[in-house]
Formats: sequence, C-alpha cells, structure tokens
Amino acid sequence: MRITVINLKRIIKYIFVFFILIILLILLIALLVKEKPKEKKEKGTALIECLKYELPMTKVVEENFENPKETRLGIKILSMQMGIFNNIIKENEDDIIEEPIMEEQPSEENNIEDTEETEDLDNKETRVISDNNINEKYTNKYQNIKINNQTSYDISSLLENASYSFTNSQKIVIYHTHTCESYTPTENYNYEMTDSYRTTNLNFTVVRVGDELTSELQKHGFNVIHNKSYHDYPSYNGSYGRSLTTLTNILTQNKDAEITIDLHRDAVGSSSQYAPSVQIGDEVCAQVMFVVGTDGSGLAHTNWRKNLQYAIKVQSVADELYPGLFRPIILRDARYNQHLTTASTIIEVGATGNTLEQCLASMKYVANVLYKATQE
Repeated sequence: MRITVINLKRIIKYIFVFFILIILLILLIALLVKEKPKEKKEKGTALIECLKYELPMTKVVEENFENPKETRLGIKILSMQMGIFNNIIKENEDDIIEEPIMEEQPSEENNIEDTEETEDLDNKETRVISDNNINEKYTNKYQNIKINNQTSYDISSLLENASYSFTNSQKIVIYHTHTCESYTPTENYNYEMTDSYRTTNLNFTVVRVGDELTSELQKHGFNVIHNKSYHDYPSYNGSYGRSLTTLTNILTQNKDAEITIDLHRDAVGSSSQYAPSVQIGDEVCAQVMFVVGTDGSGLAHTNWRKNLQYAIKVQSVADELYPGLFRPIILRDARYNQHLTTASTIIEVGATGNTLEQCLASMKYVANVLYKATQE
C-alpha cells in the first residue's frame, strides 16, 4: 500500500500567500481607478488601464474600446479567462464602469412657469367716490378735459389748438417743494405728526409717493431723477425759492430733461377729512390734479401755455383710460418754478383725508398715463 504524505503547513502557506496577492491586486485596482477622479473616462477605462500592463488579453479590449458594448464583452471574456479573478471583477464592476452621464435637469423652480400674469392696467372699470369729496369746479372744457381757470387770461383761443409735441420725454425730474406734506395715518403707515398733516419722516410724506411713482415710471423705461431735499423745513416760508435752486441745479446737469413734476398733497382746505378718491378695479386710489402756473404774478414765464397744453394732453389720455382719476386742471397766476421747461407742472396727489396706501395705489396708473401720452 502506498501512502501519500500531505504537507498541510505548506498548503496553508500557499493559500495564505495566494489570498494576500488577491487582496493586493484588489487594492491596486481600486487605487488606479481613483487616481485621476477629474478625468471622465469612457466606461471600463480605469479597469483597462489597470490590467493592460499585467495581462496581454486587455490589448484586445483596448482596441475595441471605442465601442462600449464591445468593451464590456471584452471585460467579461477576460474575466472568464482569469478564472479566480472573475468574482473580483464582478464585485467591482459597478465601481469601475461609470454610470451614464445624465443631462442636467432644470430645477423644479425653473420648470414651473411664471403663473403671475402681468396686470392689465388698460382695461379697468373706474368710478369716482363721492364720500369725503367735493364737487368739481371748472370754467373751461377742452373735449372732455375740465379746466378751472383762476387767472384773468382768456384761454379759449389757446384751447382751440391744445396739441403738444414732446422733444425728449424719456427723462423725468420729480421733486417736492413741500417735502413734509403727509396723509391720514393708518395701521400700516402710522407716524407722529410734527405739524398738522406734516412730518419730517419722509417715509410717510409725498416723498414716499414720489418713490412709488419713480419705480412705476422706471418700469416703463423712463430715466427718473427723484430729488428728496427738504424745501419746507425748518421754515415753510421760502419753499419755492429753495426748490427753484434745486431744480435749476438738476436741469443744469440734465439739459435734456423736459418733464418736471413738483409732487404735492392738496391743502387741508375746509375739512381734514377731504379725501378725493376714485375706485379703479378693486383698488381705492387717491385722485390727482395738475396745477399749472402762469406769468400772472409778474414773474417772467413764457412757457406757461406749453405747460398747459402738456397737462391737457396727459389728462386726455387719463380720461380715456381712467375717467375721474384726474380732477380738473387748475390754472393760477403764480409761476411755481414752471418756467424752466415746456412740460413742468405741479401734480397734487390726494388730500389730508386720503391714506398713504391710496396715494401709492394711484402711482401705477399715473405712470401708465404718462407713458401712453409720450408714445402718441
């Protein structure tokens, strides 16, 4: 009988060495795969680069690498020939072969269309609110435009041809001779009066209304200069002299500015509850009013007729879009710094009984009117 002697220690040693080599090979493959993470190789590149120097069979795979399907087939054939390495390759195949690069999908935010529709400002029902308002007074009419002529001038012949042509309407100057004029306080706009319906806090005065008008005009493409200087504080007397200096300096640097707006609030009058208002759509808005000066006070003012024609042109557009938004134009003897351009006016927004909310609501409609008027 022949007896075979098995050296168990030697067999265990070989098995141990064999598995050590397998582990080292796995680590080497993983290291080479991660060696250049920034390079986006085609599927299977890391594996091919790792093995082609060790096993000749990988050259066949590399030659067909431009075809990913052939590459994967070559890898499978190679793994079968490698025998013991087959399991290793299967375990690491997902890591070695990159997943297909997916096209970047737009964020959910971008996929959602802007559902907020642009407000249609041109088709809104308008109704004058009679509460806390006064009856309109006027002496002349041009078409449907009412004019309250408080001067000694006969303007009937002027109204026969009241057309106005803009030379440069894209730049508008807004300033405030009576900077501190304010409105009836509300919960959202509550403030401490420094005088009767006046405050030095410009967040609650006609200056805040001027900010709103500036913003709305800019939406229409106008270049707006909004001056917020105090002209009636600390002294009310001399306000127009100080605002004349401000406006002159602005126009010296902006000679192409044609439209200037001295933005006011109507005077207290006989009642602090006086609140000229109009409902446009679902909004209650303060009524506005042009005040045009002349040379009736003795001060030189050759532009007053042009200023009146300009106001009539703008108000005719307003009457078509929002009848009642503009009250009758007032023509007075004072000059009001309107001699500097041909489209200079006072615009009074609301009165003491109006709230700041109502005055702010009016501004998008006033801006739309000015835009439409300059496009004609």
